Amino acid sequence: MKIPQLIRAEFARLWATPMARLAFVALMCVPLLYGGLYLWANQDPYARLDQVPVALVVADEGVQHGDTVRSVGDEVAKNLIEDGSFDWKRVSAKQAAEGVESGLYDFSVTLPEDFTQALESSRSDTPHQADVVLTTNDANSYLASTIGEQAVKRIQQQIVRSVNQEAARTMLDGIAEIRVSLVDASDGSGQLLAGTEQARTGAGQLAAGLGQLRDGTANLPAQTEALAGGAAQVSAGNAQIAEIGNQVAGASQQAIDRLAGDRDAIIAELQAAGVDPAVIASVQSRLAAADPVLRDANTRVQSASAQLNALASGSQQLAGGARQLADATPQLTAGIATAADGAGQLDTGLGALVDGASRLHDGLAGGVERIPDSSDELRGKQAANIADPVDVRTSQVTSAGTYGAGLAPFFVSLAAWIGIYALFLILKPVSRRAVTAIYAPIRVTIAGWATPALLGGVQMLALFGIVAGVLGFGVTHPVPAYGMMALASATFAAIILALNIWLGSVGQFMGLVLMVLQLVTAGGTFPWQTLPEPLSSLHHYLPMSFAVDGLRQLMYGGVIEQAGSAALKLGLVLVIALLVSALGVARMMRSRTLRDLQPSLIG
Repeated sequence: MKIPQLIRAEFARLWATPMARLAFVALMCVPLLYGGLYLWANQDPYARLDQVPVALVVADEGVQHGDTVRSVGDEVAKNLIEDGSFDWKRVSAKQAAEGVESGLYDFSVTLPEDFTQALESSRSDTPHQADVVLTTNDANSYLASTIGEQAVKRIQQQIVRSVNQEAARTMLDGIAEIRVSLVDASDGSGQLLAGTEQARTGAGQLAAGLGQLRDGTANLPAQTEALAGGAAQVSAGNAQIAEIGNQVAGASQQAIDRLAGDRDAIIAELQAAGVDPAVIASVQSRLAAADPVLRDANTRVQSASAQLNALASGSQQLAGGARQLADATPQLTAGIATAADGAGQLDTGLGALVDGASRLHDGLAGGVERIPDSSDELRGKQAANIADPVDVRTSQVTSAGTYGAGLAPFFVSLAAWIGIYALFLILKPVSRRAVTAIYAPIRVTIAGWATPALLGGVQMLALFGIVAGVLGFGVTHPVPAYGMMALASATFAAIILALNIWLGSVGQFMGLVLMVLQLVTAGGTFPWQTLPEPLSSLHHYLPMSFAVDGLRQLMYGGVIEQAGSAALKLGLVLVIALLVSALGVARMMRSRTLRDLQPSLIG
């Protein structure tokens, strides 16, 4: 018998009775139901998180600011509800506890009474962290608890971003106010510099003038001393002259006072002497004429005496003033010298002050230049950027797209194994008639493998239609991807064929064990590197790992060479499994074993 005849005979047996046909169709649909339903159920669960009920408890009492009370908890709750990432239900603490316990809510998030106070405590002497309380119940769903932890992390990031933005805005506003103050200080230092430069110029002029005055008055004490001596001599001489004048004035006055009496006495004596009356009259006339002249002379003498007295008094005062001047002049010259020295020191000090004022002005001006002049709008943008400085930009070499598409290579490979495993429940590994009638182990082996391989190819074609068509998962290389699926199914058929040929129904059971082992080692859900030894090592040798790796490259647009390498590995396993099957068929053709004669415990 030839291979096509053997295949037709097997198909005829599968389609012989209505029950056989029903069993055949049902088993052909097993991988479609498994792979299709599972991938449909998990097509994109993260897109439906807004349907997950979550209790939100806001017990925050807020903090008083003037006439208003600020509650960051209310602000966070409002943002969460508007965001709609979950089906948030704002309830009381009691309702949340009862709801999480009963399963009404998958988990709850509580913002406690001191939430705002704790967030603002960084400005106080007792800074402490704010709490966000996550309450989960793994009896509801363990994954819901995991998702809840991620939700709380998102809340934490949102709060941190908000608090950081507020703190950064306060800091930037403070820096802006400092800049304004520095500008004012810089302007003031400029005025101070100009004033000190003017003061230094004036101090220099003062020092020069006082220096000249000091040099000019160096001999003044000796000169005033000589002046005092001369003034004293003049005063003494004037006093003597005044005294003489006083004596002359006294004598003159006495002469005038005696003149009238003496005149009358002279006339009387002349009359008594018998002098001619004419002569007496002439004498009397002459004496009368001399009287005003003498009186005028007396008046002049008296006036001159008074002037001499005034001169003597003034000379005395002048001598006293000259003496006082002479006595004070040393102190004056010493004061002028001290003032000149002080003016020099003032000029030096003002020079240092000018240098300091100049450095102060330059420093303040430099400080102003280093602090940017920002607007209120710019500070708002800067604060937002400081609060959230990193924007994660994902660069994907390949992308599955959705959660379900990411699982598709694994569950397609698993469905291929399950489909082949189910077919061998009704397929005969080899034709007993062919084993007895002909001695052609390779031909019999290929005929026994070709039937499940062809049926597996049909299963994979239908499953590919569900994955790419019904579920809409993107497949970058559709034809090679289907080829990888069909190759994987054919390889799995060869492996289960070999197990059945060598171990019978026990081999069929071992196919189930091998499937479970590959569920763990294929790396379909978590990276295979996370597996413990020796499971992580088995990943490199079991065929389902090759199928998963190859399908990922072909579905997501990865490296074609890696997909080709996976296909070569599957092909190598296929050839080895067929050779092992052929050896088993050859053994069956040569002899019967006890296993062939004794039924297996499991079928």
